[in-house]
Amino acid sequence: MPLCGLSSNSYEDVFYCNLEEILVIGKMIRLFKVKEKQRELSENSNGKPPVKKQSAGELRLDKDISELNLPKTCGISFPNGKDDLMNFEVTIRPDEGYYLGGIFTITFQISPIYPHDAPKVKCKTKVYHPNIDLDGNVCLNILREDWKPVLNINTIIYGLYHLFTEPNHEDPLNADAAAVLRDNPRMFELNVRRAMAGGYVGQTAFTRCI
Repeated sequence: MPLCGLSSNSYEDVFYCNLEEILVIGKMIRLFKVKEKQRELSENSNGKPPVKKQSAGELRLDKDISELNLPKTCGISFPNGKDDLMNFEVTIRPDEGYYLGGIFTITFQISPIYPHDAPKVKCKTKVYHPNIDLDGNVCLNILREDWKPVLNINTIIYGLYHLFTEPNHEDPLNADAAAVLRDNPRMFELNVRRAMAGGYVGQTAFTRCI
């Protein structure tokens, strides 16, 4: 059967016919890509590049942040700016208990599959605390075995605040601090005040946070 309407069946005619078709298709593909790019640009104001599609974790985090209802002793900030909402800091200023008057910064790192994964939380401020070790790791049950996707950022912040107002010697990360809290609460209080003032507890130096 003749190709492309040609009467000749020679290989030369077939080759030139196919080459012409390939060039036409190539032009059509390039034109399609140009039009697609123009469409994407027109959908964004001021001709800016298309906005990156948010992950499920980002969408859920947006919801959590919009629904925050924090006590006056807690605040939230985004050190990397509005383009990185998945990494933020929470500041806790306890107004009662052993840590009264202290200022403690907690970092949050949110997974792209949040809330199926709990946030990674660390205490940026070095603190003498039975439930927070000297590297900033935090022992909070809702961040570990009791985590459920129905929990949210607001719940975690309240849990962290509770750690500072009512530290627990029964579930320690800092065993020495837990033992002092259990056996000698008055000595524990003195150690906390010394640490927050930027002094030493034993051989460990702390940075002033009061």
